[in-house]
Amino acid sequence: MTVTIALAGKGGTGKTTLAGLLVRHLIQRNKGTVLAIDADPSSNLHMVLGLPLAQSVGDIREDARDNAQPGISRQEWLDYAVRMAIEEGEHVDMLAMGRPEGPGCYCAANHMLRTIMDGVCAAYDYVVMDNEAGMEHLSRRTTRNVDHLVLVSDVSMRGLAAVEAMLSLSKELDIDIRHTYIVVNRLVDNLPASMQAKIKAMNVPLLATLPYDQELAAFDGDGRPLIELPQDAPISAVIEQMAQQLLGNQVKS
Repeated sequence: MTVTIALAGKGGTGKTTLAGLLVRHLIQRNKGTVLAIDADPSSNLHMVLGLPLAQSVGDIREDARDNAQPGISRQEWLDYAVRMAIEEGEHVDMLAMGRPEGPGCYCAANHMLRTIMDGVCAAYDYVVMDNEAGMEHLSRRTTRNVDHLVLVSDVSMRGLAAVEAMLSLSKELDIDIRHTYIVVNRLVDNLPASMQAKIKAMNVPLLATLPYDQELAAFDGDGRPLIELPQDAPISAVIEQMAQQLLGNQVKS
């Protein structure tokens, strides 16, 4: 059974970096096959993973709406196009969901895409999905149910306010989210008491506080893939501990 990890957070909290670090952990620990899904319209997860990006599911959806494919059903064409859009890396594959829907009705295409995405994801041991704060692709059910939803904040009350809004939204989604956690990123000192109290009031486990890492920041600043981050980088031990708490000894069937 596929283990699905979805991350969400407002822009600038480092959620895409965290998604890349989780993918890196799964690769280094030989956990199994990994599919990374970029569900943020800004689409920069491929840079974190060192993969190209040629086409997104959004592009395919637009093509399916505007252009008939002779001799093949729309479902078959969508399935083929989505699978061809998967960027295959040496250790991880990636699929970008792309831009939001344009004007017009996409109900039929979205229904087909849900089925296709379920089939795509089921072929992998792990799916790591990077979402925007609005969690659009989760709300439209263009992915399977979520085992672990990780809501990412920076060290600010505004970041936690965004987490609180995402938490409220997640409860309205018509999907099964089995576990929800909070991560506070780029912590320089101790977590402020006001933030601790806010998190406690939300009644959601604080999975981890991730320290500011200068080496990691340098990689981000230079646009270098995090897959190339040295194994002994200070952030590695923290991600290891976080992943152990997140996944534990979960057995895939």
